[in-house]
Amino acid sequence: EIQKARPALVVSPDDMNTVLPRVIIAPITSAGRPLGCRPEVIFQGKNARILLDQVRCVDKIRLGKKMGMIDEKVWHGVLLEMLA
Repeated sequence: EIQKARPALVVSPDDMNTVLPRVIIAPITSAGRPLGCRPEVIFQGKNARILLDQVRCVDKIRLGKKMGMIDEKVWHGVLLEMLA
């Protein structure tokens, strides 16, 4: 399990995020092994992976600043991978 602060993709739906004190996130890393459950993306100009094998629920107060958005085409692929 990842212990340090790191970027993450919020994967919970917006309607859920507005009413609950927690969000569902998937960590993002530029390290680690390539796996089918770790789709590759470009994040802040670097190759990175979304760690769908480490999805978790965190309290909103633990979230830092918003660092960007994922392209809708990429997001669709991530959703399909999560549901596979």
